[in-house]
Amino acid sequence: MPKMKTRKSAAKRYRVTSKGKVRYKKQGTRHILTKKSSKRKRNLRHLDTLSPEETKKVKVLLPYSF
Repeated sequence: MPKMKTRKSAAKRYRVTSKGKVRYKKQGTRHILTKKSSKRKRNLRHLDTLSPEETKKVKVLLPYSF
C-alpha cells in the first residue's frame, strides 16, 4: 500500500500538540492594524485551539500527525 500524502497547505497552518489538540494562528494580524485596538491585537497574538469537530476534518488532511 502506498504512503498517504499530507496536505501541505494544512501542514503549514496547523500544529498538533502532544495531547492531540490542533493549534492554529488567528486571522486578522497581517494588515489594516491601525483601526484595531491594542487589546484586540494583543489577543490575536496567541495561538488558538480548534474545536473537536474541526479537529476530525484536520485529521484527514494530516494523516501522520496523530
